[in-house]
Amino acid sequence: MTIGTRLLTWLRGEFVAEDEYGNRYYRDPKRRDPKNNGRERRWVVYAGDAEGSKVPPVWHAWLHHSADEVPNAAALARRGWQKPHQPNMTGTDQAYRPLGSLLRGGRRARATGDYEPWTPS
Repeated sequence: MTIGTRLLTWLRGEFVAEDEYGNRYYRDPKRRDPKNNGRERRWVVYAGDAEGSKVPPVWHAWLHHSADEVPNAAALARRGWQKPHQPNMTGTDQAYRPLGSLLRGGRRARATGDYEPWTPS
């Protein structure tokens, strides 16, 4: 967290909730920003590294004023078809590396012959 965010949180931040990943959500209902259509200021203090993909979808909607109500237990309940939220793993050891990727050895099966290179006529 930057010093500016720390000061804003300490001086004006109203704690809203903490998500299952430890991210803490705040708002400043007294500060209505004309650049933000007169809406309250909302922000997140990340647990660990500051990475935007760590914010689950329902909290993202609240932060960006797509949802006015703070997510409750009903909004946070996962439906049977939903997978658990995962942050973007690009650049980490858990990143997806398909067959043929240089980071996975650079070997892949030979092409099946369905590729035809374009040639100008």
